[in-house]
Amino acid sequence: MRISTPDLCDAHPELVQVVEPMFVNYGGRECFSGQIVTIKCFEDNSLVRELVTEEGRGKVLVVDAGGSMRRACLGDQLAEKACASGWEGILMYGCIRDVDEISGLELGVQALGSHPMKTEKKGIGERDVAVTFGGVTFTPGAYLYADNNGVIVSPRPLT
Repeated sequence: MRISTPDLCDAHPELVQVVEPMFVNYGGRECFSGQIVTIKCFEDNSLVRELVTEEGRGKVLVVDAGGSMRRACLGDQLAEKACASGWEGILMYGCIRDVDEISGLELGVQALGSHPMKTEKKGIGERDVAVTFGGVTFTPGAYLYADNNGVIVSPRPLT
């Protein structure tokens, strides 16, 4: 289903929180939405690697990578696994790589930027915790809507 974040903001101003404009759309799916699943990590994508293999239909993976611009927490291989597992999209508060390959996948991906260096794998991070960036707290189980206009969050489904 095609969503429009401006239309959702107009229809539900009392429910939505708007993330500060900072994300670039890299995925083959320009608009995506779903129930939030979170990861908090820093320059280590071990948990991302685990989670993208789990069933993701109706879900969006929100990764708080600390806003790091020094490593990419998502590349084409993990994005392909996420796509195969049915994830609707990934919001990366950090960098990704392999942007040309990711743009061809049926997966929504927004990130702060791209960086060619992969992360280290130390197994460090947290899953299913509230994370805050861009002026919004992303709570597991809430709903995220993203398109070329921006990213919004709601405590309940809007569509």
